[in-house]
Formats: sequence, C-alpha cells, structure tokens
Amino acid sequence: MEPIRISYFSDALCVWAYIAQVRLDELATNFQDQISIEYHFVSIFGNAREKLENRWREKGGLKGYRNHVQDVAKKFNHIHVHPEIWVEVTPESSMSCHLFLHAIRLLELKGIVPASDKRFEKATWTVRERFFTQLANVSERTVQFEIAEELGLPIAAIQAQIDSGEAYAQLSKDFDLVREQNVSVSPTLIFNEGRQRLNGNVGYRVIEANIRELLHNPPEEQSWC
Repeated sequence: MEPIRISYFSDALCVWAYIAQVRLDELATNFQDQISIEYHFVSIFGNAREKLENRWREKGGLKGYRNHVQDVAKKFNHIHVHPEIWVEVTPESSMSCHLFLHAIRLLELKGIVPASDKRFEKATWTVRERFFTQLANVSERTVQFEIAEELGLPIAAIQAQIDSGEAYAQLSKDFDLVREQNVSVSPTLIFNEGRQRLNGNVGYRVIEANIRELLHNPPEEQSWC
C-alpha cells in the first residue's frame, strides 16, 4: 500500500508550528513508512513587523503580541519561549527563512547531502528553536548560515541553490499550492488529495485518527459514513 501523503504547511516564525513539531515527530515514529509528509511553507509572517504592528496596534503593539505568545506557550510544557519574544528582536520576514530551507531541501533532492540525515527537518526545527528560545534574528542570512554550519551543511552549495533561482522556484510552488488549497493558517495538514484538512492547534490524537481512518478506509474503498 502506498504511504498516505500529508501536505504540511507552516510558517517558520509561527508559535503554533513550533508547538506542533512534537506531534509531527510522534507521527513519524508511530507510522514510519505508512505516511509521507510533504513540507510546504505558508507566508503568515512574510511582512512580520508591519503586520504585527498594525494588527496589534490597539492591543499594545509588539509587546501585546509578545504577551499573547507567552500566554500560548505557558499552556505547553514541551516548549520554551524567551520572555522578550518579538520585542527585543523582530525578524522582518519569514520568507527569507523559507527560501533558505528550500535551498537545503534541494541539496537533499539532488543527493548533495543524504536525505536519510533529515537535515532539512533539523534545520527547520533549529530555525524555530533559535528564534523562540534565543531571539536569533533568523531572517538574516548570516544567522541562517551559522545554523547551516552547525548542522554540517555546505554553505556554498546552499547559496548556489539560491543564486540559481531554484530555491525561489520551490518557494513559488508553495505560493501556488497555498492559493490552490486555500491555506491561510499555520500549521495546516491536508490529507486525501485535499478532501481532509486540519488547521491550527490540533491535538495529536485528532491527527492520528484521521490517518488511521485513511489506512483502514482507503479512498478507493469509501466508507458508508
């Protein structure tokens, strides 16, 4: 049986995607070859500073958003968030992160780095963790390359994927998928060729139930319910 394909859309600067990473890890452990997760990015924080200052102007601006993120984080004991998140350091755009991460993914697809090492996934997690716990300005290329170096990734090869336009092309494909699938929330999981989706802060058991339903009732064997 072919693995169930899951399209996973997230923004690198989204606290809900930071929280949800542990659920993805659990899925990979429990279902292994039964699922295939395809990672995509949705640009919720593409214009981060201006968006937050405008939307939170009446609620304290960036400090108000910081308080909101802190309140969210307090509900989950598996993550840590710096007390001055979004205030002391405000990344300009998550799109820079997404471009960098797509370049790493291209290195895996081309066999320049072994896909079995899962360094794309490690880099994605590290970008999030560095921002939320250490206030690293992960929208800056110098910070991204520091992360790449720590993960043993070839910086020149990453830069080549960006310079050639290939990483931009992958990011553009994400933009197209976001429009086609009408994705507006981070994270979003889409199953069953778009017929099932889970948006936002969805618990692990709910995600697991959707996968088990597809495993036991594949699309060609429609359930009566």
